[in-house]
Amino acid sequence: MNPNLIVIHTHFHKRRTGVTRSIENVLPELKQLCTTYLYGYGIEGDKIPTSELKKLLFSNKNVVVHCHRNNEILKMLWYRILGAKFKLVSTRHAETKPSGFTRLLLKKSDEVVTLTNSMHKNLEISNTKVAHGVDTNLFVPNSEKKLKNISQKNIILCAGRVRKAKGQTVLLEAVAPELQKAKDWALVIVGKVDKPQFLEELKAIVKKNEVEGQVYFIDETSDIVSYYQAAEITVVPSFTEGFSLVCAEAMACGCTVVATENVGVHSELITNLESGYLFESNNVVELQKLIHSLINKELPSLGESARKEIEENWSAKKEAKELVKVYEKMS
Repeated sequence: MNPNLIVIHTHFHKRRTGVTRSIENVLPELKQLCTTYLYGYGIEGDKIPTSELKKLLFSNKNVVVHCHRNNEILKMLWYRILGAKFKLVSTRHAETKPSGFTRLLLKKSDEVVTLTNSMHKNLEISNTKVAHGVDTNLFVPNSEKKLKNISQKNIILCAGRVRKAKGQTVLLEAVAPELQKAKDWALVIVGKVDKPQFLEELKAIVKKNEVEGQVYFIDETSDIVSYYQAAEITVVPSFTEGFSLVCAEAMACGCTVVATENVGVHSELITNLESGYLFESNNVVELQKLIHSLINKELPSLGESARKEIEENWSAKKEAKELVKVYEKMS
């Protein structure tokens, strides 16, 4: 425990996202290592009011503010203009090339954190890689978990935003034909729908394959752990990711994970054929072969090795320790 270090994580976003969950995962572990506060809205946790924030920012204490979005960085830079003397850390959560404005904000930070090897190498701004960690006390296997209103015995899960970049079209084209032959299997897609038109496109694939009774669309939920626990297989078919917390959380819950190769952190998290399965992005045929082999037990379930990988290398405890090293370096 470093009694002289004060860390404030910010969150200015009304909707819950992977960024939200990543902060919630690491905060309890950070609190074991230093004095830690949460400031903002749209996130679970004990938050400090603006009056207390200002007292800390304008004090002579060793204060580090850790921001995750441009609007948060802007707010903290304004306090700097007013004379506050804290250190500013910003995490770049996207894998895409940042805009000129975002680059400007990142460069005004005292330290930039990236999440994956590719982000670390390609950002072209000095940065430190600290991967997200999973709360391994919350995201745990539970083979007894059942989902209400899902009649099938076995579940394939896809969690996250429902949008074209997340690859649900590829998923359905690959899985729907397999469901026709495996009536005791269901596909459950959980997440907020960006565009209703895209959801209708997905439902058209379901209808074409006549598997309406085996495919479930569920709105985003705060109880995502239960879905991971109830699923035998989790598919992460996205074309692009910042990190891919879904992949790590599913592995922590003992799912056999099938994910796109070289997208986000997938290829760092998963050793193919050992802790999960990787397939080429947008490759329906390859994904269908994997799903067919898993459903028919031609390939082994890898949930136990997936859980072990997260416990050993991707825990929130490990992330917190690495972040504190970043914070202390600036002291």
